[in-house]
Amino acid sequence: MPTLEWIGKDKVVNHHLEVPYRVLEEQYTYNADHSENMIIRGDNLEALKALLPRYEGRVKCVYIDPPYNTGEESWIYNDNVADPQMQKWLGEIVGKEDEDLSRHDKWLCMMYPRLKLLQRLLHESGSIFISIDDNELSNLRLMCDEIFGARNFIAIFIWEKRLNRENRKAVSSRHDYVLCYAKNRTSERRVLKQLPMSGEALDRYSNPDNDPRGPWKSDPATAQAGHATQEQFYVLQLPNGKSHTLPAGRCWLYTKENMIKAIAEGRIWLGADGNNVPRKKTYLFEKDRGLTPETIWFADDVSTNEQAKNELKRIFPETIPFTTPKPHELVERMIQICSEDDDIILDSFAGSGTTAHAVLNMNKADGGHRKFILVEMMDYAESITAERVKRVIDGYGEGKNAVEGTGGDFTFYDLGPVLLLPNGNLNEDVGAAKIREYVYFMETKSSIEPDKADEPYYMGVHLDSAYYFYYERDSLTTLNRDFLGGVKTKAGRYTIYADQCTLSQAELERWHITFKKIPRDISKL
Repeated sequence: MPTLEWIGKDKVVNHHLEVPYRVLEEQYTYNADHSENMIIRGDNLEALKALLPRYEGRVKCVYIDPPYNTGEESWIYNDNVADPQMQKWLGEIVGKEDEDLSRHDKWLCMMYPRLKLLQRLLHESGSIFISIDDNELSNLRLMCDEIFGARNFIAIFIWEKRLNRENRKAVSSRHDYVLCYAKNRTSERRVLKQLPMSGEALDRYSNPDNDPRGPWKSDPATAQAGHATQEQFYVLQLPNGKSHTLPAGRCWLYTKENMIKAIAEGRIWLGADGNNVPRKKTYLFEKDRGLTPETIWFADDVSTNEQAKNELKRIFPETIPFTTPKPHELVERMIQICSEDDDIILDSFAGSGTTAHAVLNMNKADGGHRKFILVEMMDYAESITAERVKRVIDGYGEGKNAVEGTGGDFTFYDLGPVLLLPNGNLNEDVGAAKIREYVYFMETKSSIEPDKADEPYYMGVHLDSAYYFYYERDSLTTLNRDFLGGVKTKAGRYTIYADQCTLSQAELERWHITFKKIPRDISKL
């Protein structure tokens, strides 16, 4: 398999492992007391790392619209990677040793660790969709082959982003691409769901003969003869005495015996007078009622940049936050074909909040309970991203252009402090609850259980092992017989964290206890 090399790759291939784990600090919740929908303000690399304890392997659909790296500006729109945070990151991780990085090198260095974390967040049956144009398409394909695996490539969708011709350029670009990979493509299941049947497709079904099986359409009763058996070649004699011979290179779908049976059962259409060439009835009830997604997404189906811009004008009449936003219909198409109505949708280059708009629209339309997670590192994360989501929830526009609100809610977060200090010690300002949540995830890859009043240090039971985090900010904790006297949860094994342990090795083995020292034995993401 071809591999992609660039200056700085050696420094970023495993950089996601070195990114410090930061806690998420809740700022406010909109339109509810509690919400599972999230908007996070901060560096999307650190935000993705912060999501791992709760969401690793849980996200069904990822959509990102990263910088296209056109070279015409400093990566301005769709998202500004000239942001000081990103420039600082590039200077610290790559480009430190007199490396002459091209804009392509920088873009690849920026994308690689973020895609590594997105891959970890994806559910086993999840998919990722990435908007891109010609500038980085080939590089992105090779990078995704490396991170997700070439066998998990699904398609490069072509999106008709505009309808008008751009005469100021040598070639008018009419489309962008959407690159799609699965987390784990297998032959046992359909990777992408089918689209609902259109009115045009349903119109092909009718019931002119009042067939009790319901509406049907006719399809050829013959097939190409390449793999046919001898029993599929014969002259078909109809009950009315008329005979039908096969065209050259064709065979009947059925053997003679089965064909006569199908005719008798009314499953073969011979025309109203019984003299037509036999055709097989394909019944609506037998069909998987959907349409396989195609690789070309037309503007009529998923809208355009211009239509999305006009939508933003209605949402933000006081300003135009983006000149070429993605339409929410485009994102709805992706969500529609890769997720169910209660799945988690993640966008770590959130921009104006199109993905949340799409999720809220779909939930309103079908009563679903999809959840969204948005990450935006730019200053407008609250003033534009979150503000758009608020207006979509509440409704926007005036008069005949008014759009009814979708309802819904979200919680807004900032990236908080690191959990583990550079010297390896716990950052005690984080708080015990966040530390416990992290430790339990690292042990079990699952979410911590609710607090138990009678066991304040209990975290949960996983695979018949009970976990305890015996920690006090202002004093040393000791795993001893007194502590064991307060353990009430029954389990086959116990993992107990404390500052020190006075139990002997024989006692630990007798009671099936694994002692782990705080902070030395706390694993790093």
